[in-house]
Amino acid sequence: MGRSGWFDPDPALCEMNGARERRTKLQAREAFEIGRSGTYGGISGLNAVLLALAVGSFAIGTTEFSPMGLLPVIAHDMGVSVPKAGGLITAYAIGVMIGAPIVTIALAGVRRKKALVGLMGLYTIGNLMSVGSFGYDTLLLSRVVTSFCQGAFFGLGAVEAAGVVAPEKRGSAVATMFMGLTIANIGGVPFATWLGDSFGWRSAFLATTVLGLIAMLSLSIALPLRPPGPPPDARAEIRVLLRGNVLAALAITAIGAGAMFVLYTYIAPILEHVTNASASVVTIALMLVGVGFSIGNAIGGRSADHSRDGTLLIGFPVLGVMLLAYPFAAGTVPGALLATLLWGAATFAIMPSLQMRVMEAAHEAPGLASSVNIGAFNLGNAIGAALGAVVLSSGLGYPAVSIAGTGLALTGVAAVLASRRAGISPG
Repeated sequence: MGRSGWFDPDPALCEMNGARERRTKLQAREAFEIGRSGTYGGISGLNAVLLALAVGSFAIGTTEFSPMGLLPVIAHDMGVSVPKAGGLITAYAIGVMIGAPIVTIALAGVRRKKALVGLMGLYTIGNLMSVGSFGYDTLLLSRVVTSFCQGAFFGLGAVEAAGVVAPEKRGSAVATMFMGLTIANIGGVPFATWLGDSFGWRSAFLATTVLGLIAMLSLSIALPLRPPGPPPDARAEIRVLLRGNVLAALAITAIGAGAMFVLYTYIAPILEHVTNASASVVTIALMLVGVGFSIGNAIGGRSADHSRDGTLLIGFPVLGVMLLAYPFAAGTVPGALLATLLWGAATFAIMPSLQMRVMEAAHEAPGLASSVNIGAFNLGNAIGAALGAVVLSSGLGYPAVSIAGTGLALTGVAAVLASRRAGISPG
């Protein structure tokens, strides 16, 4: 599909755009009223809403990424191999990928406050199931249950965050919500890893269960109970997502996430076997991953404002070089820590461009597109984890896991170039 196909008139899309404009006007009026009153129940309104959403983001990020630091502990306790334990991460990612569009569409007519609180309730139940799991299969099931909340929460949460501020501040509002995800990688994930190493992996899931309860309380207090807007045209939005340019953007998101997770999934055992790192060093390394993510996100956001494709055509090769060099640098503790920081920065430097490409390609269906892009990201999670498992099961060793990620990074370069040549690249 060429660029001209993006703007072909479609009555269903026109009606959907009209409904979206009506919802936007309603949100603008609500934002004005919130800004004029300044409070929800005596709490600063805007700050309370965004803080509550960030708490939910922090909780989800902690439970998604903490098993990566606990794979050796879980594998030993369950009596399974590390590659099989990695299936817990793959299952979670597939659950997000499948659940994102289904749950988002199912909640389309529900008030956002009720939907978001309910999603965090599902998150809490899933984590509590993990605490009570005494077999690999039940733990696997609990991870799938937990995963169903993620895509819809970020998709609906982004719309909620954008709806309580003036139009020119919506980007900052959404970024504030997602800041919880970044902070989770700096503080939440390392703490959960330390907790799991010290008191057993179930204690980490118990902590995330408590986070879920805190997030539910925060959302219940801070979010306004406003009526739902006109229901979206699900069929028209799905047609938007099935366009060639949107599918290409989603595929590149999955490739970029795969290049990230092929190393991230197995970073704890890699540090243990290649670096001979202690549990405390692994915890420090996971903190540096979060710091690297924050640095990369800041750099990538500014770069994406200038050129999304240009950022990816530079960022993917840099990430590939970091993945190739990682096992060599990881021979010593200082080298491993430095490489982990730089790899984290290289990984998240491409993420803003990946997100913006999808949102621009599917601008007629922003809520569903945002949720589905989270699903594509988690498809990459599953691909990366599965690729690492294949490498380890083949007996190639932990250093080869990181090197395999280089192949995915180069595939990302090829995909961006192919989309540009086909005229379906949005940026």
